[in-house]
Amino acid sequence: MRILVSNDDGYFAPGIAALAEALATVGEVTVVAPERDRSGASNSLTLDRPLSLRRAANGFYFVNGTPTDCVHLAVTGMLDHLPDMVVSGVNHGANMGDDTIYSGTVAAATEGFLLGVPSIAVSLVSKGASDFTAAARVAKDLAERFKRAPFRQAALLNVNVPDRPYEALGGVRVTRLGKRHKAEPVIRSLTPRQETVYWIGAAGEAADAGEGTDFHAVANGCVSVTPLQIDLTHTGQIAPVADWLAQ
Repeated sequence: MRILVSNDDGYFAPGIAALAEALATVGEVTVVAPERDRSGASNSLTLDRPLSLRRAANGFYFVNGTPTDCVHLAVTGMLDHLPDMVVSGVNHGANMGDDTIYSGTVAAATEGFLLGVPSIAVSLVSKGASDFTAAARVAKDLAERFKRAPFRQAALLNVNVPDRPYEALGGVRVTRLGKRHKAEPVIRSLTPRQETVYWIGAAGEAADAGEGTDFHAVANGCVSVTPLQIDLTHTGQIAPVADWLAQ
């Protein structure tokens, strides 16, 4: 089994090292990740300059681009064979609800999915965690399950793992995305040269966090697994928009 591993925190992040180590017991792992932290890069591709691919001392490859660049480059040009699975992570921080729109972690997995490869994004729901063992083990469990029983068609799974020991996890729940409140305002500050700059504010708290959502599962100590799709068509608006255009 050939597994392509990527992330958005950079090839040097402890989460990707833990993930690659865990998945190496399941199959042949190739790591291609950004050369620096690209959190929030979403599904952006670099089209205004060429990309470089280099290899670090630990064997990981890194690219001077986005998470999407990394997976696209690996699948369409670098690897001799199509990987059996793409696994992105382990991200340092949650990717639940609206987070998935901005997440580079989810974007790397999405690119694999768009290229026809079953893909999983794995995130550790913690702001200050340093132990990614449990989340990496959850990813290993899912990869082993896929190896035993492959998906009939390419699938995209968004996985969020509570920050607790593996033995203390409350099981796995299949969930839907919840929803956050409006984000906090930008933070204005001054540089030493008295220039005004802005920092993007924190994500809002959970608004839709009821039973069945990713927020609810994680809050109750369970691993959240959310199947994602890429079709952005608002089917319920097709008829109203057609009527509006006909007026």
